[in-house]
Amino acid sequence: MIRIYKDGELRDEELLKRNAPKADVAGVVAAILNDVRENGDAAVLKYTERFDGAKLGTMLVTEEEIAEAMAETEPEFLDTLRLAERNIREYHEKQLRQGYSFTRPGGVVMGQKILPIERAGLYVPAGTAPYPSTVMMDAVPARIAGCAEIIMCTPCGRDGKVNAAILAAARIAGVTRIFKAGGAQAVAAMAYGTESIPRVDKIVGPGNAYVAEAKRQVYGQVSIDTIAGPSEVLVVADETANPRHVAADMLAQAEHDVLSCCVLVTDSEALANSVQAEIETQLASLERVSIARPSIDDNGKIILAADLRRAMQIANAVAPEHLEIFVDNPFDYLDDVKNAGSVFLGKNCPEPLGDYLGGTNHTLPTTGTARFGSPLGVDDFIKKIQYTYYPAEAFKALAPEIARFAYKEGLTGHARSALIRLEEEGEA
Repeated sequence: MIRIYKDGELRDEELLKRNAPKADVAGVVAAILNDVRENGDAAVLKYTERFDGAKLGTMLVTEEEIAEAMAETEPEFLDTLRLAERNIREYHEKQLRQGYSFTRPGGVVMGQKILPIERAGLYVPAGTAPYPSTVMMDAVPARIAGCAEIIMCTPCGRDGKVNAAILAAARIAGVTRIFKAGGAQAVAAMAYGTESIPRVDKIVGPGNAYVAEAKRQVYGQVSIDTIAGPSEVLVVADETANPRHVAADMLAQAEHDVLSCCVLVTDSEALANSVQAEIETQLASLERVSIARPSIDDNGKIILAADLRRAMQIANAVAPEHLEIFVDNPFDYLDDVKNAGSVFLGKNCPEPLGDYLGGTNHTLPTTGTARFGSPLGVDDFIKKIQYTYYPAEAFKALAPEIARFAYKEGLTGHARSALIRLEEEGEA
């Protein structure tokens, strides 16, 4: 049963404490990465057979397989996918930004170019459940940014097939090529390149502990979005909240993973008790109770705060992936939010809205990293190039100052590079 705490019983670092697995994830991942780097496709195919039970001849998903997936996906769900794509595209198109250029006296020109990365790599998990929503959230911003290629890796089943809904989402979202590869081996393939899977410039998307660790270890070889941890939600609510709705929103996160973390912070003891009881009632009929039960029992928390302002302070200390402000006047508290991945305002805005159709991104900073991290977006698929132009006279006016700085740092070659231009007239 989820436990109720009084404010102050838990230190900030205990608010999102989880019972993490003790396996040697780093060592296992390092060995897989090295194998794929040295042996390419053969290593990826070996691990696909070992971990996914599929003996493949080729990893590339064919046009025929995609067409088959589109045909077997219910027309109503295809319409839902298209609605999601439109909403996600509309939200993320507003994130596009332009480069800039300006001049200084003397003809100096400075500026910045905004360019898309050439090749984006998406990892889409398919372990305990398929996630076509992740395809949408990762691919649409990459397409808006203008990436020339969007490569996707996702595990297949024992029959060698990729989930039809994932393939349908990839087609609608604009994925360029899809490969049947999962786990750390897929991350390695995208980071180093193999005979079949091209090397990408950035890898984005969530996964299990092995995927997360693989992304950590290949960072620097390629860019990554974040090291995603288990999902989490924090609900701030007062006495007017419906306990059935609050419990349902918390369990929506608990069913993701046994390590998921669900927290309610409220100034109402009556609501706390009601939600505690309602969670037990709803757990009994939840299909994924075997996952949600340990998540709630081990990582769930209800915290009693003196008032809602204090509740918001606790929320900022937690820096949750998802924050629901479950009150009648949620905009009164929006300015109080300092640390959160995605904020859901009001009683009719449950977190699953953001998972699927609202339009905001659901790839978010977890485990407190919302203190410095941001949701996935168009900015994750761009790079910036700065440029400078100085005419001869403008540079010569600045050269002695450059030399002074260089001498202070003991870099006489830097100083010479600046001063030599004062010795020869006419050089720009």
